[in-house]
Amino acid sequence: MKKEKNKHVHHGKSTRDILDPGQVLLNVGIKPGDIFVDAGCGDGFISLEASKMVGEKGMVYAVDIHDKSLESLEKEIQNKKSGNISLLLADITRKLPLEDDSVDIYFMANVFHGLVSNNEVTNTMKESLRILKPGGMLAIVDFKKVKNTPGPPLEVRLEPEEIVETLLSCQLQEPKIIDTGPYHYLVLASSR
Repeated sequence: MKKEKNKHVHHGKSTRDILDPGQVLLNVGIKPGDIFVDAGCGDGFISLEASKMVGEKGMVYAVDIHDKSLESLEKEIQNKKSGNISLLLADITRKLPLEDDSVDIYFMANVFHGLVSNNEVTNTMKESLRILKPGGMLAIVDFKKVKNTPGPPLEVRLEPEEIVETLLSCQLQEPKIIDTGPYHYLVLASSR
């Protein structure tokens, strides 16, 4: 697959040790049979948990622009025999190889602050809304803007209200903020 040049930089280590994927996904409202996109999945620890929660009738699309991340996840999928995860080497700021109105939950963890820093929110939001089903859920987890905590530099972190404002400008409904651990928050909004 030919990759186009992009601004994305893999900034940090996995948050596997500081973010509880099961609790986050319960807060998102994931359920058996859902079609779930893990946008910017990194090492895929959330994709693996989502795979268990959507079950055999559901599907998880683990999307990342870094092939090494997907290679690592592929090994874990084989070890765990997770047959409902599809790996997509793709740029979430561009058109994804998914049908319109095909996804129940479009999920991003620790990605949105980077999209804002690189002025890539508009394209990403347009694409996420294209593939979300009417009434589908956009779920964004990001780092709290708190000094001396794990995560990216404080100056690139966002307050949850900044994300809510962006989601409202994209015509998403009912954004709500949920605390999801000592270092993260979750913003949820449904599509029209």
